[in-house]
Amino acid sequence: MGAFLLYGLFFSFEPFSWVFWTVQGILVVLLFLSDYMVNYFGVQKVGGSKAGIWGSTIGLILGPFVIPVFGIVIGPFLGALIGEWVFHRTSFSQAVRIALGSVVAFFASVLTKGIIQIAMIVYFFWQIH
Repeated sequence: MGAFLLYGLFFSFEPFSWVFWTVQGILVVLLFLSDYMVNYFGVQKVGGSKAGIWGSTIGLILGPFVIPVFGIVIGPFLGALIGEWVFHRTSFSQAVRIALGSVVAFFASVLTKGIIQIAMIVYFFWQIH
């Protein structure tokens, strides 16, 4: 959205109707929801509980700050592992399986967000031409 605002400031807001801003706003909301929903379904599919989902989400947020560069992947893994093993009391092997599911879900959410962002960019270029 910031790029669209910059384009409007430097060139013109004329090509952007209320429909454009509404569609882009909906796509931004989908970006944020996709993170949670893909993670939720990914962890749930491998038998995870709410503890694993919350742990994975917290790990996704904190991971990059605690472990720079690799924390974006290690954080959700450790978060789901701790959530399932410590708080939900599943076996260690099952907790590792759920944690691996959270990592797969993370990569699926990256792909999903990439597709949504490409749709936003294509719609932007379609509007200005």
